[in-house]
Amino acid sequence: MAALFRWTVRVVAAVLILAGVALAFVYYLAARSLPEYDATRPARGISAPVEIVRNHANVPHIFGETDDDVFFGLGYAHAQDRLWQMIMLRRTAQGRLSEVFGERTLRIDDLMRRLDIYPLAQQAATMQTPETTAMLRAYARGVNAWLDRVNDEALGRGAPELFMFSNDVSPWVAADSIAVMKLMGVQMASHVQAEVLRARVTLAVGADRLVDILPDAPGSGVAAMPDYASLFDAAPNRFAALSPLPAPDPLSPVAPYGLGGASNAWAAAPARSAAGGTLLANDPHLGFSAPSVWYLARLELQTGGVIGGTIPGMPVMLAGRGAGFGWGLTSSYLDDQDVFIEKLNPDDPGEVLTPEGFKPMESRASIIRVKDQPPVTINMQWTENGPVLPGQHYALSTITPPGHVTSLGWTLLTARDRSMGAGLALMRARSVEEGLAAGADFVAPSQNVTMVDAERIAMKTFGRMPRRDADHATEGRMPSPGWETQNRWRGTEAYAANPEFVAPSGGIVGNTNNKLLERPFPLHVSRDWGDTQRVQRWQRLMQAREVHTRESFIEAQLDPVSVTARNLLPLVGADLWFTGEPAPEGTPERLRQRALDLLADWNGEMNEHLPEPLIYMAWMRALQDRLIRDELGPLANAFSHVNPVFIERVFRDVDGASRWCDVVQSAPVETCTEISRQALDEALIWIGEAVGGEIEALRWGDLHQATHDHAVLGEVPVLRWFVNIRQSTSGGDNTLNRGLTSGRGANPFLNIHGPGYRGVYDFADPDSSLFITSTGQSGHFLSRHYDDLGALWRRGEYVPMSLDPALARAAAVGVTRLLPME
Repeated sequence: MAALFRWTVRVVAAVLILAGVALAFVYYLAARSLPEYDATRPARGISAPVEIVRNHANVPHIFGETDDDVFFGLGYAHAQDRLWQMIMLRRTAQGRLSEVFGERTLRIDDLMRRLDIYPLAQQAATMQTPETTAMLRAYARGVNAWLDRVNDEALGRGAPELFMFSNDVSPWVAADSIAVMKLMGVQMASHVQAEVLRARVTLAVGADRLVDILPDAPGSGVAAMPDYASLFDAAPNRFAALSPLPAPDPLSPVAPYGLGGASNAWAAAPARSAAGGTLLANDPHLGFSAPSVWYLARLELQTGGVIGGTIPGMPVMLAGRGAGFGWGLTSSYLDDQDVFIEKLNPDDPGEVLTPEGFKPMESRASIIRVKDQPPVTINMQWTENGPVLPGQHYALSTITPPGHVTSLGWTLLTARDRSMGAGLALMRARSVEEGLAAGADFVAPSQNVTMVDAERIAMKTFGRMPRRDADHATEGRMPSPGWETQNRWRGTEAYAANPEFVAPSGGIVGNTNNKLLERPFPLHVSRDWGDTQRVQRWQRLMQAREVHTRESFIEAQLDPVSVTARNLLPLVGADLWFTGEPAPEGTPERLRQRALDLLADWNGEMNEHLPEPLIYMAWMRALQDRLIRDELGPLANAFSHVNPVFIERVFRDVDGASRWCDVVQSAPVETCTEISRQALDEALIWIGEAVGGEIEALRWGDLHQATHDHAVLGEVPVLRWFVNIRQSTSGGDNTLNRGLTSGRGANPFLNIHGPGYRGVYDFADPDSSLFITSTGQSGHFLSRHYDDLGALWRRGEYVPMSLDPALARAAAVGVTRLLPME
């Protein structure tokens, strides 16, 4: 027995030693790719020495004698810190993920090939101005200089992920950067999803009820919707079954409905600033990831220094400031997409109907290589309206009648795209006038650009707006017959037609993705807006002060108060507050009363430490589901987030909307009060099962965790504990400090989409400006800069944003000097 024990101990010890050796070897290989920031290296492709000074937050301050050398340095820094991220962005745009991940990503590659993103980027690269071409090439040389170093010195293949996915890494070229910008357009687009969902709801419950569940943003510009099936002379049962939407893939660039781009930006003129200088605050909202989408950098250009947020893969600064000019971005929600239903020729499926009769579609074969599987050949087709998309994408099969196919019109899908040059012009702008002029060449993705100089503030929508016919059958809100002349685009509107607000009389301008203006179709800009709620809180905060400061702008950025909660709770609980007989402890009635008592004293602050936000969110989620599930069936799953305008319409009985409270399958006629009470009970049962404990001890932040997950390694057991970053957060779907919930899965309240970048610039003292990102600068999970900024971001803190070289050098984590090779 003793001998058996000794041998057991020896075997266990041997296994532990071997495991330790294996872990040490893995750590050694992974650590080889950690960049050395304090070094002097020769580099091919620069005309003079380039210096990359990384400040205490690991933000590179890049200095060179020419702009081309500075952009070279940015490419070098991006590749040092975010090589895997850049490779993934490029592969996604190219439709080549399946070479790495196999069949899992075949659908993604199929879509990207059919959209023709990368070939269009290659063509666009030949159409740039000489200045833009020089920038793109210099940046690519910088990326490739780092790749050469990795290969020459065996630096762990440049990123730890590349040990698991050992595909070759090709040199970076100018078209790659343009493709990344187009890919960002794919990620932020949302109008296809909205059009398809409207059509599906119309098929399920009719056009007359669509205005309730998918209402237009409040305002006078509301138009009646046509019956979708009648557009094609078909009955609703002729369309595919209303099946639930597939679960989103974290590698897919297509955002589910409600998860497109968002953002906040606002500016104050000197007259509204306590210090007498202009103020600007900006926090773009994108999906959270580890590392963050954003990468901070400072570039010392010939026109002056600029500092702010970049996206690895692109040489332009998307949001930031110079010495006397600053700019910020918000998604404009400009309607730059239309879905067309194309009628096939019954005698020749290669032809579709046009106003001039049947015409053949263009077609081209494309081969998708799939890891460990035979390659897949797809036949890509285009009509005069755009690329043909199979029904597997965007749930198009559910709204395409038999004998038809679906095509997509989109301003993004053009080779005549000089958006990158517009970004360069914006970085070099020194005044509002120059900033406004910079947008003339911008195509997509459309953005509202809020800008300030020393004296003036302005906001302008950048991006091409389709020119539609006033008689368009659906006004672009639902798919339309592609063979009818009035539904087809007639080019694009002039840049002057885009919304513009310069030096407003009130001295404040801003956007929370809210409706910008009221113009009749077809110059309406959009029927879908990203916000009807945050703007109400923003207006109150801006009007509450005669003058603003940097601190008041920060307070607004971090504001967790939900106007939505303040508006909805008195409505849905009108007949529930302080009513009914006292109930004994342990009964559902008593639990409901305790929950209502908490909510009655709550001010709507979505604070991570409070129980009320969780009770409120669970209640509204259960309530909306009860209102729509009986009519929509599985399609109700597409409504993963509460639509506050819908809830308000129902409980105010706007145009008879209270009819949604009645359960159509039941004999009794249910009232809204009954449904509200049942939804609260259901929410409390869910909380008890999912969280447990006393409701007074609940914490919103325990469920509302920001999910900065690694898109690939984040799913690997054990490893995910090292690469994923989770943080308890305040805010919610409709707060200025936005933390959009997932709306899906076991925990539908995970915070998955929000301000990955925050910047606040005070031009009375520009070097007092501040910024922060949600994770860290490095994409290497062994680096101390992988998540060091995340702790500050979570607490609502910032780091200084100075253009003073001396401050950058003070306590720098390293200085890289690149010397031209002889």
